[in-house]
Amino acid sequence: MAGHAEGRQCLAKRLASTFPGKGERKGGVINTISKLTKTCTLRLTVCKLYFILSDKVANGGASMWCELCQGNFFDEFQMEGVAAEHNEIYLELVPENLSRALKTAHSAKAVKIKLTNKHCPCLRVAVELPSLSSSSRIVTHDIPVGVIPRRIWNDFREPTMPDFDVSIYLPVLKIMKSVVERMKNLSNFIVIEANLSGEMNLKIETDLVSVTTHFKDLGNPPWASEDGCQSSAQGRNLESMAEARIDIKKLQQLLAGQQVNPTKALCNIVSKRIVHFILLHEDVSLQYFIPALA
Repeated sequence: MAGHAEGRQCLAKRLASTFPGKGERKGGVINTISKLTKTCTLRLTVCKLYFILSDKVANGGASMWCELCQGNFFDEFQMEGVAAEHNEIYLELVPENLSRALKTAHSAKAVKIKLTNKHCPCLRVAVELPSLSSSSRIVTHDIPVGVIPRRIWNDFREPTMPDFDVSIYLPVLKIMKSVVERMKNLSNFIVIEANLSGEMNLKIETDLVSVTTHFKDLGNPPWASEDGCQSSAQGRNLESMAEARIDIKKLQQLLAGQQVNPTKALCNIVSKRIVHFILLHEDVSLQYFIPALA
């Protein structure tokens, strides 16, 4: 119970934010996340917001780390955490509930989000809608959340970048999504393989059919590690393929959630172990980890 009491101190502090005219942008981010997971962790800091899914990759679950700069979404943002040295709030929520609330905000004059604790911890989303009269119309949504106690905050840290065999830019996501959706009708699994010559293949193989889609001239990101160490990609044969067989539904969910093509999209492949996707927008970064299957 001590953990819950500690968590409720967060709610005694405050979170209040306003983003006039920006509900649609934020709604797009939440909609993407709601496609990837039924529940996730929302971490709030003074400068950034994080949506985190920390399923254990070792147990076959995907994990996610989405990072937003609050200054790009909110005109006003006030927050106080448990204490000055732990000025953060961690909440568990259903992103679909938040996505539904923000769908009413597409034409809003202003949207306010506030953390409340009247009967249970809630994120209150107040949407001020345009009105022909002088009085404003406000639609309010109360979204139940769970407060995560400080003792388990360390379970929600940013995943480390895997020591990949190949890193490659992704093709146009709409094209990739179309290919994956067709392949999903034929198999539950997909093989992603790529090399350091900018080539990527998407493959499915069953007893009845074998289908491969080839992409060329995608390019490979120029990675340089902070400590100067070389990744396992260094010194690798440029034509040699690294591959991973993954759950096609998890890949399809990632691609289905993309509302606009990111400014950069790439994936890192650790052969037969994991595929690490990185999608970068101007004000949002999304990392998604899908474990390989035997």
